[in-house]
Amino acid sequence: MLTVFRRDFLAYYRTPVGYVFAGAFLTLAGLIFYLYNLQSLSGDLLGFLSQMTLMSMLLCPLLSMRLFCEERQKGSDQLLFTAPVSLGGVVAGKYLAAACVVLITIGLTNVYTLIIALYGRVYFGEWLVGYLGFTLQSLSFLAVDMLVSCFAKSQLTGAIAAFAANFLLWMIDLLAAHVPFAWLSAALGFISLYDRYEPFLLGQLSPACVLFFINFIAVCLTGAARVLDARRFSEGGGA
Repeated sequence: MLTVFRRDFLAYYRTPVGYVFAGAFLTLAGLIFYLYNLQSLSGDLLGFLSQMTLMSMLLCPLLSMRLFCEERQKGSDQLLFTAPVSLGGVVAGKYLAAACVVLITIGLTNVYTLIIALYGRVYFGEWLVGYLGFTLQSLSFLAVDMLVSCFAKSQLTGAIAAFAANFLLWMIDLLAAHVPFAWLSAALGFISLYDRYEPFLLGQLSPACVLFFINFIAVCLTGAARVLDARRFSEGGGA
């Protein structure tokens, strides 16, 4: 797993992907910070983080599209199938590599937090809860994108499908409100990443939501391993 992690993490910064992701993320975050905080002279950190949700939804597919789609295009996925590492280890290593890129980029957005602290006041509890929720939601989007990328044959298809999945999860609470069946509406509301993120935006540390995000990520990664296992069996005749 560590070998897979090291290879994929370094690959993000040996190619433009990691820099494009960080550059786009920080540029859009800076624009949001200017429009939401600087123009209105607002020190609302949680409001700033709520506006950045859209960026995770848009940009995480940039990282996920190369995790398995690129391997499949190059034919190197067969090496992964025959490597002396379990598919669970391969999935975990690749996910952790992409997650580290996300975590580093999110960490850099604290430049804007520092600006708020210099000219206003930042409460540690508010900062911790807000960034914890935003990070967990971003990593959940990434886990979904990784699962979707396992089905795609090209990076472009994987990116488009991942964005569609993110958008659906982001809007699913609105869909739940218009579903005529109460049980289905409750089920849709339960898996809404936006609803699970909302307590953090109110400054509330919700252990139930933290546990949900962790389980959500684990389910997606397990699903990705199962999909790859089925592909290995179908393409290699069970070898």
